Amino acid sequence: MKRILVKSVYDAFDYVMDHYFPAGQRKFAPRSDTYAVISIQDTHTQGFGVRFQENEFCRGVLTLYFDDVERPVEGAVLFTEDQAREVIDFVMSMGKAETLLVHCYGGESRSRAVGAFAAKMLGADNSRLMKTGHPNRHVLATLEKVWSERV
Repeated sequence: MKRILVKSVYDAFDYVMDHYFPAGQRKFAPRSDTYAVISIQDTHTQGFGVRFQENEFCRGVLTLYFDDVERPVEGAVLFTEDQAREVIDFVMSMGKAETLLVHCYGGESRSRAVGAFAAKMLGADNSRLMKTGHPNRHVLATLEKVWSERV
């Protein structure tokens, strides 16, 4: 992967729609890179009503449901080690995609933690992702724990 983008659900939708073109008019699509999506959705709303699909540009979609919490909270779902394994497996399998697009609702906490981890896992600099926003510490720690058990 050449780049990792961390976005809100709205900005992720805009990015994906920049790949859209009317039938027979591909030259009018503003973007033509290939991408993979990690879509992080809230559980208390059963998602955001936006579902990403594979197509000629989108090489894969991993949709996860967990809430933006860093410790157990009644009624909320914490990120799990099984979900961390899914993220790691997905990132490893999507190496041919040019872009990894990671989104949650606001693009500031859960997706930032997943994006920063993916950058580090792939040997890239993740300092920009770590310095901006507020990466969810529980998500990051869980990903790092599961990754350290694999390597």
